[in-house]
Amino acid sequence: MSDDFLGDRRRVLEDSFFAQRDRELMEKLKTQVKKEALSDACGIKNPAALESLVNANISPETITALTLVPLIAVAWADGKISPEERAAIFSAMEAAGIEADSICHQLLDTWLTDPCPELVEAWKGYIQALAATASPDAIATLRDDVLERAREIAAAAGGVLGVGSISKSERAVIEDLRSAFPS
Repeated sequence: MSDDFLGDRRRVLEDSFFAQRDRELMEKLKTQVKKEALSDACGIKNPAALESLVNANISPETITALTLVPLIAVAWADGKISPEERAAIFSAMEAAGIEADSICHQLLDTWLTDPCPELVEAWKGYIQALAATASPDAIATLRDDVLERAREIAAAAGGVLGVGSISKSERAVIEDLRSAFPS
């Protein structure tokens, strides 16, 4: 009986070890598949940028949401999102073709409710990877578009009597966004 007991315990330990090893390998495989799918969707090949995007839960289905991160970052600059900023972001979502019942919309809605600090870093990695493959003119156009839309969100809450005023913290976020682009 002692040999059977020890044999059973050995098998349980072996099974446990191999099950853990299998889980680790499956997780690595899932991460690799996610990176490859994301690379196919957005054209980024840089492993560090892809890792950053995967860690921020960006997927091929939600890559469009990533393009709106600067708007969300500016809206959160003052520590809260005003109804006007929220409406302006929803308008930008609609203009980007993000449907109300999509995963992308749900993700953006979550980011509007609960800020994600890793988000801007993931976006910066995306921009840097994109800059490595796109023409300087294309990156300059993208930069100008991103910064203009960010300024529109910053001004959406309005200053005195609704006259657009960009706060100091919003200006700092916009400058941080600008720094993600190559000079």
